[in-house]
Amino acid sequence: MADELVPVGEEAPKKKKSGLVMTIVGVLVLTLVGAGGGWFVGGMLAPSVSEAQAEKDKAAAAEHAAAPTAGGEHGGGEKKEDAGLPRVATAANGTVLLEPIMANLAYPTESWVRLEVALMFNGAPDAPLAETIHQDILAYLKTVSLQQIQGPRGFQYLREDLQERVDLRSQGRVSKVLFRTFVIE
Repeated sequence: MADELVPVGEEAPKKKKSGLVMTIVGVLVLTLVGAGGGWFVGGMLAPSVSEAQAEKDKAAAAEHAAAPTAGGEHGGGEKKEDAGLPRVATAANGTVLLEPIMANLAYPTESWVRLEVALMFNGAPDAPLAETIHQDILAYLKTVSLQQIQGPRGFQYLREDLQERVDLRSQGRVSKVLFRTFVIE
C-alpha cells in the first residue's frame, strides 16, 4: 500500500531524503575537512623536522669521515659505539648513566623490576656519589611492593620517591633523575 496510485492529472508526493544519507554526507565532509587541516598543519611542521634531521645527518657524516678507520676495506678495526648516553661521567654533559638495577620486589617476591636511570649533575659529575645513589636506589626497590608501583600513578610516585632520595643523598648536586627503562616481570 506504500505505492498508491495517483490520478493522472496530479503529481506524486516527493519522498523526503533519508536521515541516514544526510548523516553519511556530513561525516564525509567532516573527514575531508579534518584531513585537509592535518595536511596543512603537517606541512607547516614538516620542514622544521626535516631540516633538523638533515643537520644531524650532516654532523654524523662529518664525524664518520673525520674518524680514521683501522683495518682493511671492510673496516675490521672499527669499534662500534653505544648509541645514547655514555656510561662514564663526562664533564661536557654532566650526565652519568648508571648500570641497570635489577631487584626482586618486596611483595610478591617472585616479581622482578629492572630499572635504568641516568643522573644529571649540577656541574661536574661525581662517580663515587653516583655509585652510592645506585646502591641506594637498589635498596629502596627491594622495599617496594607491586601494588605501590602499578599503573601511571604508581610510576609517578616511584619517580617522585627516587628523586627525593637522590636529592637527600646528593645534597642538591644531582638536578634530575632520568628514567631510561622500567620493566616489571
